[in-house]
Amino acid sequence: MSLSYVAVQILNGLSFGALLFLLASGFTLIFGLMRIVNLAHGAFYLLGGHVGISVTAATGSYWLGLGCAVAVTALVGFVSERVLLRPVRNNELLEVLVTVGLAFVIADVCLWAFGGNPRAIDVPAYLSGSVALGPVTFPRYRLALVVLAVVVGVGLHLVQSRTRIGAVIRAGVDDREVVSSLGINIQRVFSALFVFGAALAGLAGVAGAGILTLRPGADTDILLFALVVVIIGGLGSVEGAAVGSMLIGLIDAFSRLWLPEFSYFAIFAPMALVLMLRPQGLLGKAL
Repeated sequence: MSLSYVAVQILNGLSFGALLFLLASGFTLIFGLMRIVNLAHGAFYLLGGHVGISVTAATGSYWLGLGCAVAVTALVGFVSERVLLRPVRNNELLEVLVTVGLAFVIADVCLWAFGGNPRAIDVPAYLSGSVALGPVTFPRYRLALVVLAVVVGVGLHLVQSRTRIGAVIRAGVDDREVVSSLGINIQRVFSALFVFGAALAGLAGVAGAGILTLRPGADTDILLFALVVVIIGGLGSVEGAAVGSMLIGLIDAFSRLWLPEFSYFAIFAPMALVLMLRPQGLLGKAL
């Protein structure tokens, strides 16, 4: 096995990890602040991807498709939080059941509206093709996906560490009761964060449609990866989501290469190890 082949697998792992980060960053913030295991997050990914593909095919504009996907998933997230989740706030069992039901509804609507055949998005000409990185040739779109994840990650880090809303989010993750006692409308922060997380899932859906096909069941598959990332990285930690995403992306790439029959085991084994040795995650805080 040549070094160039190993380098390609590393890049494949990093690009898949970048996609996981786009999805898991919003998921971990919702999980950390709202204490909601949003099992509809994968469905938001699926919906965003389908909307982006359809708009891009109809207009020929990838960026218009991306914008529409983000807007639609943000709107669905807003309505879901206000109409479905707010009435059952603080009832964890009902919250989980509501998000499971919402995931089924969105998945069935996507199947009815867009069909069951695998679909992929047409990427712009300047993002298609390959680029030479020394002895390695790698798809330009996958590299752009890594750059996008870095930009989003840096932006989230700056918002969390340098702004007032970031301070509120960090405080809410640590102790939301104290934040409420200070006169901050934590409910409004909840709503805004849920909408933002749904928009990120829609963004991930469009970005992922360029390297993976969208099909019935893709929402469940990607959600399982996001859950593993959040558990490994730590509750409410964007940095943890980044570390977990890159780790799982690399493990997935090499396990499919070396141990294809144990690829799922290779993904969930690190999660089990983290749960045993550090239940709060690598960069998370104990609850």
